[in-house]
Parts: sequence; structure tokens; C-alpha cells
Amino acid sequence: MKPRPPRPAPRDAAVSQRASSGRSSSSTSTAPSGPRVEPGAPREGELTYGVRAGLAIFERRRADLLRVAFSPLARRHVEPLIQWAKRHGGECRETSDRELEQLAGTTHHEGLCVVARPRRWASPGELAETLVRDRGVAVALDRVRNPYNVGAILRSAAFFGVEAALLGAPAPHPGLAPDAVRVAEGGIEHLLMSRTTDLADTLVRLRDRGVRIVGADGASRTGALGYPFARPTLLVLGNEREGLGERVRACCDAIVAIPGSGAVESLNVAVAAGVLVAELVRGRLVGA
Repeated sequence: MKPRPPRPAPRDAAVSQRASSGRSSSSTSTAPSGPRVEPGAPREGELTYGVRAGLAIFERRRADLLRVAFSPLARRHVEPLIQWAKRHGGECRETSDRELEQLAGTTHHEGLCVVARPRRWASPGELAETLVRDRGVAVALDRVRNPYNVGAILRSAAFFGVEAALLGAPAPHPGLAPDAVRVAEGGIEHLLMSRTTDLADTLVRLRDRGVRIVGADGASRTGALGYPFARPTLLVLGNEREGLGERVRACCDAIVAIPGSGAVESLNVAVAAGVLVAELVRGRLVGA
């Protein structure tokens, strides 16, 4: 399944336009903080849907929030956002599930759509600086395309306390499909996010800064369970069908595999990521 292409700006703008159409049963004329959005102001921003994903933006970077639309059933889950919005002015509207489906382009909106200023992407240099300074760990995705896999991987990374994630794909710059953000359940807001159109080149630069690069490949004879991951380390996961690209593989200091029974050839990349990330941070979890 290919990631959904980025939504055009008019859809983002529709969060307030449709939500204020008066067709919902009740409304709350409130909004998140940051500069008040005046009539006629540019309506640029990123659309996020899903309760946990939207609330994570509110918790982690609420100054970026521009517009909010929510369903009556979701109100009790987003009440802190609503009350905060009342104190700051702007746009926050209760609306119907049907309108939310139109805004999100999916039935999986969970009763909440949020438009926020585009997230900030860290440069590879900033990523290297963070990992070296904190002796941290990160995950990199080599052309992983399914948004549900991307979201699940980033959720696992945040759960285990990974510092950062690096998305690698050919130009244009890889982004995050709304479905990936929703599936991550807010985890993306806890990660330093970086991206590159030439992952192999970026890996070389990270190695030059002292970051160890470990790739994952089911055919490797080096087992991942109990592997002595160094610090700082970047774990690279490959495309769902093709695995690691040749150039990316050549940049790895080591290639590890998860041992299995042999009944099936491999694990889903998101499932494998969960196992590998748990191993990657194992020493930290047990206080080593």
C-alpha cells in the first residue's frame, strides 16, 4: 500500500470553513493559541487526525495549533484542548462525523481533526549532534512506504525512548502521511524527526561524526538478540519488499537478524522494528 500523497492546502483550510458552516448540532467558537488566525489570512498547515495524534500536538507544540474540529462523541477526550482554546481565542469547532470524514478523507478520523503549522524537520547535522551528545539511539527507514508500517515503527520507537527517527527516500523529501501520524498515536511528537533524499550519503556523514550504523536483514548470520549495540547507534530498516538498498547496506558497520523458526521467511517490518528497538535500548531499560 503506497502512502497517501500530501493533501493540498484547500483541504487544510476546510477544517475551519466547513466546521463553521452551521450544519453541526452545536458549536464552540474557540481555538488554540499562537497568533489568532484572522479572516483572509493564509491557511497553510498540516492536517492531523486521530485523538491521540491531535492531543500530542496540543501537549508538545500547542503554539503551532491553528484550527480544530471535533465530534460530539470525542468532546470528552479533547476537553482540555477546548478549555485551553477558550482562554486564547481562535478557531475550534464541534461538527459532525460526516464533515470530519470529508475533512480527513477517511473514516478513521476518530472524531478529531487538527491543523497545525508544518512540523520542523531536523537536519542530518542536528541529528548527529543530538545522538553524539546524548549517546543516543535512532531508527532510520530506507524507503519504507506503507504509512501503517511507518506509524507503527515510530510508535514503538517513542514507546522505548528512542531519541530520533530518520526517513530516507528519493526526492521529493519524504514526508509523513496523515495515516502514519494517526497510527503513531502521538509518538512522532516525542521524536526528533529528520529526513533525507540520499540516505546512504547521510549515513556516511553520521558515521564520520561517530554514530554506529546497524542495518537489519533477515539473512544475516549475526543475531540481533543480545547483540552489544554501542552508543550512539542508528538502526536502519529496509523497504518492505526489497530490504536495504545496496548503497545503504554498504554504509552499515554491522547487519543483524532476528532468529526465527523458519516457518515463514520474515517478519513484517513494523513487527521486526519493535523487536529490534527493544534490543537496541535493552541496556538502558535494565539500567546497564
